[in-house]
Amino acid sequence: MPTTKKESMYFGMMMCGGMVLVMTLYNMLMNDVIGHITLAEGILNLVITFVVAMAVETFFVGPVAKKVAFSLPFDKSKQLKVVLILSSCMVIGMVLCMSVYGLITMSLTKGLDGEPLLSSYALIVMKNFIVAYPLQLLIMGPLVRGLFMKFVKKNPAAA
Repeated sequence: MPTTKKESMYFGMMMCGGMVLVMTLYNMLMNDVIGHITLAEGILNLVITFVVAMAVETFFVGPVAKKVAFSLPFDKSKQLKVVLILSSCMVIGMVLCMSVYGLITMSLTKGLDGEPLLSSYALIVMKNFIVAYPLQLLIMGPLVRGLFMKFVKKNPAAA
């Protein structure tokens, strides 16, 4: 997988872009937003969410997830185990952080309907985790790793 900072940046952008696209559409569907906003508003929402997610992943969740994953007692010579554990740590961290972002945007746009803040956050976390975790492990992770190996890792100019 990524071996240089440049490769890590490309890999992170690809993974974050795919996850943000699917999770933003999922959250728009869950919150009955599609059909109530324009295409331009939807694209703007997607771009802002991508920027926030990249910043959160790059400066906070990524480093913490790597530290946690590699401090766990498991056989690090098994690449599949490393990928699964690191992906799991990343999903947990990103869901916890981006659900705060979702809670903020939801409260600013349509309010919390009198629900307690902690209850609203817990509900958002659960709804996001049940989609993000299998999406990451079964679809986006393998897809992005395959595309990365085909288009980035294969290209010496990108390394």
